[in-house]
Amino acid sequence: MDPLWASVAEFWWAGPTVIGTGALGLFGLRHQRSARARRIEYDAAREDLRRARMQATSSRMDVRVARAELARVQAERFAGRAGSAQVNAARHALDRAQREVRVAAAAARTRRAQVAAARAALPGSARDPASLPLAKLMSVHDAVTEQWMQYETDPAKLIAFPTMSDGRVPLTAAFLAAARVAQDLRPVAPRDRLSTAQFSAYRDAVHRLRAAFEDAEADAWRRARSAGTAPAGPGPDTAGPAHWTDVAQSLTETLLARSAEALARATGQTHPAPPTGKKRF
Repeated sequence: MDPLWASVAEFWWAGPTVIGTGALGLFGLRHQRSARARRIEYDAAREDLRRARMQATSSRMDVRVARAELARVQAERFAGRAGSAQVNAARHALDRAQREVRVAAAAARTRRAQVAAARAALPGSARDPASLPLAKLMSVHDAVTEQWMQYETDPAKLIAFPTMSDGRVPLTAAFLAAARVAQDLRPVAPRDRLSTAQFSAYRDAVHRLRAAFEDAEADAWRRARSAGTAPAGPGPDTAGPAHWTDVAQSLTETLLARSAEALARATGQTHPAPPTGKKRF
């Protein structure tokens, strides 16, 4: 028998095995990427919570230092080696440190609620690709860009709200700068592989972009009302019911996420991603 065909006959089983192994490896890699795409918001929220807790711990240490410094200066004053100005300065430093502790504690609570909300959203993102954290962020980014483009392409809005296209206006300039940053950080596709830091940077950039657009739009409407070019009726410069609806919806989502977390702990259910297990503030 020809040596080539003899080798093929002896090792015929190797081909299907290699192909099957490669297929399983490719499937495993895709599954891993999909799981990371679903978890990235949760992972980023956990990292934000970790940093907030570190900041809260540092702030509490600053309070202890400020309190000790105030006690030292008061003792120095009693001994005649310090004046009232030094005591007042130390007291102000303690007040400032105590305010920072309250701010840090509030930030940690907010971050903890965001972790719960991100964990509660994990099952939905597994069923609907549009619910992937990165896809939702890119959708918000696109929505803000579309809102701004209406002021750029609609002739009536160009006349009524000229400051929305004027980079010399401070709030418009801030929006345009935020738009450049968000565009630079934007990934190509919702399933792109991003690190937690990259996702957090893009998420924060999109949030700043939306806030900057709302500020610029409200300012443009105020200027248009002063010039008499704004349409009659409420606009972005007036606080309407929609604002309070958004606030109520946000609070409801946070409360639902907390309730789901508490119920799962009480019943012993497991989540797709377990809690960090660290001490909470």
